[in-house]
Amino acid sequence: MSFFNTRLLKIRFTTLLLSLLLAGTALATDKVNINTANATELDRVLLNVGPTKAEAIVAYRKQNGAFRSPEQLAMVKGIGLKTVEKNRDRILVGASPVHAALPAKPAQRMATKR
Repeated sequence: MSFFNTRLLKIRFTTLLLSLLLAGTALATDKVNINTANATELDRVLLNVGPTKAEAIVAYRKQNGAFRSPEQLAMVKGIGLKTVEKNRDRILVGASPVHAALPAKPAQRMATKR
């Protein structure tokens, strides 16, 4: 191999390596709130969760209320603790939109004598 072919090969390899590193970084930062995400988002972000399991997560959430921890995902049929562990860095648990939209309790009026 000539000097120019070797140099070109090194440049291509370096470019490929940098592209893969950047792609990996972008994927690693993808997170999803399991209390607000729709099935499409859950399917896209979570590993080992396809459309059927994503729909099951949404259905479970509608029937039982918001998740309080990532571990509660294991209560959904088809989701195990291994899947939860694989996705721990991708899972956010926040207030569901229904709970977040509720107004705070009104301040109680002080009883006054008349």
